Amino acid sequence: MADGKPVAARKTGRERPRAKSSRPRSTLNKRAAKPRSKPSKSSTELRARSAPASAESGQPAVKRETRSKITEPKTGPARGARSAGTAGSPAKAAKAPARRPDASDLAKQHRDISVSEFFAKNRHLLGFDNPSKALLTTVKEGVDNSLDACEEAGILPDIRVSIGQLAETRFRVVIEDNGPGILRAQVPKVFGSLLYGSKFHRLRQSRGQQGIGISAAGMYGLLTTGKPIIITTRTGAKKDAHHLELVIDTKQNAPKIKRDEVIDWNREHGTRVEIELEGAYRGGQHSVDAYIRQISLANPHAQITYVPPKAEEHGEEHVFPRVTDQLPKETAEIKPHPYGVELGVLMQMFRDTSARNVRSCLQTDFSRISANTATEILERANVAATRRPGEIGRDEAERIHQAIQATKLMAPPMDCIAPIGEELIERALRSEVSADFYASVSRRPVVYRGNPFLIEVGLAYGGNLPADQTITAYRYANRVPLQYQQGACAITKAIAGTEWRNYQMQQPRGALPVGPMLLMVHIASVWVPFTSESKEAIAHYPEIIKEIRLGLQECGRKVATHIRKQRRDADAEKKRAYIVKYIPQVAIGLQQILALDDGQRDKIVSNLTSVLEKSRKA
Repeated sequence: MADGKPVAARKTGRERPRAKSSRPRSTLNKRAAKPRSKPSKSSTELRARSAPASAESGQPAVKRETRSKITEPKTGPARGARSAGTAGSPAKAAKAPARRPDASDLAKQHRDISVSEFFAKNRHLLGFDNPSKALLTTVKEGVDNSLDACEEAGILPDIRVSIGQLAETRFRVVIEDNGPGILRAQVPKVFGSLLYGSKFHRLRQSRGQQGIGISAAGMYGLLTTGKPIIITTRTGAKKDAHHLELVIDTKQNAPKIKRDEVIDWNREHGTRVEIELEGAYRGGQHSVDAYIRQISLANPHAQITYVPPKAEEHGEEHVFPRVTDQLPKETAEIKPHPYGVELGVLMQMFRDTSARNVRSCLQTDFSRISANTATEILERANVAATRRPGEIGRDEAERIHQAIQATKLMAPPMDCIAPIGEELIERALRSEVSADFYASVSRRPVVYRGNPFLIEVGLAYGGNLPADQTITAYRYANRVPLQYQQGACAITKAIAGTEWRNYQMQQPRGALPVGPMLLMVHIASVWVPFTSESKEAIAHYPEIIKEIRLGLQECGRKVATHIRKQRRDADAEKKRAYIVKYIPQVAIGLQQILALDDGQRDKIVSNLTSVLEKSRKA
């Protein structure tokens, strides 16, 4: 070096005995022989600082420098730094660990979660988990609302569904109906707030249940395109037509109105909903086209005009005419049946009732409980009939609940559900499906968990239906098609669990049968037990599966009779063809034996053919 200190240190190091190294000599020699690179500023300073310490310790400075370069870890100090520290230089302080949050810090992070905010992050729960399904769900929710509104107002539904493609993945869905319309004050809440509706708290058959559908579709459109949902509605010929554009504030689950005005509209009453969204238009079993066809089968009283984004073989729009001018039977709202009320719900009903005593509460707040039945229940529970419902404790409520289960009660009233009917199911199938045989069955109403329900089955066999494929199964709940999660549905389980081989059908083990058949299964209930909020499959309640299977078996016996008759007719036709083929040969033989002329021979052929026809008809 220039100052000579490293040289002195090197000489001092030679005079003292060398410390034994644990490394092999060959390794040290190789490392010492490596050419040096030009030292950086930091390494020069390090050598300058460590040189005196090396001289005092008697170790060779050059070899310490080389060894420190080789063995210095990336995250720790160099050997030279450690030796310098031992000589008195200050050591580097360790980094203090970060402070963990305590209970007070965690409490500051807690806040309420809006239902809109939850479903915005979990929109797959509502059926918006892929673009094609999102488009279908939007159409489905709008059509369901239109049908419910028209039927409740006693109006034959006339619905128009239009889908316009704005870009490759951008669509505008417009659904317009001739329903009773919506009051201006209710429009923002109906379309701009989740879990707001009129159907959740009543026990009565309807398509919607939760008050989520159409507002969730508008929220999805807002999330994917930033465009508001557009509503035009009018409640009468002498009323104003209101035009609103609104969005959903997901943090508050509240609507924000962007535009509100009165316009001229050519409808006397009705509602028009327009949603722009990101989606995908595809054909097939899960398409919007298939949904429109299926919903026209289950709603023969409705006329639906469908305008697809791409013109089909029948033109730019397809009209599904109504099969009947008769509206479904008007359903009545019923009170909860005691068999379907759980203990916690019973305690809440006792707290919320306006009845003065517990006996009056049982009579007025539940169905199928008379004064004598209420007295019998309370005597069995050892509870005074004059007790105030609000004073009933948990133990007493549990005794009342157990006494209800042990008391024989009538089934709930059935005027709360409206089936399609065997005749209309068959007429709808004939109008949409080309087949050789049709059958339909409406089962009597029964109960699950205190909720009345009814099963209907329609069947079409033969004709143009494919004979070498799995049957087509249409699933319905309260007249609404279920197009997804077929394998998770109780209807599919009941179909696969039926022994179709007994009804002259082919069936792989544990699967749907194979043959030219279309099955339509409908459940009508005041509360359909869906497996999720998207309403795509029915839960596997044993009572429901049993009723579906009984309906399928009844239809199966009818189609088996038809299939056996077809086979008999085919066998007879085959035999007849053989006979017809050999009648001329028989006549020729008789002609030769009896020396008959040609006219007599032809007469024999005619007589034998007549006898064959008479025997076949007989």
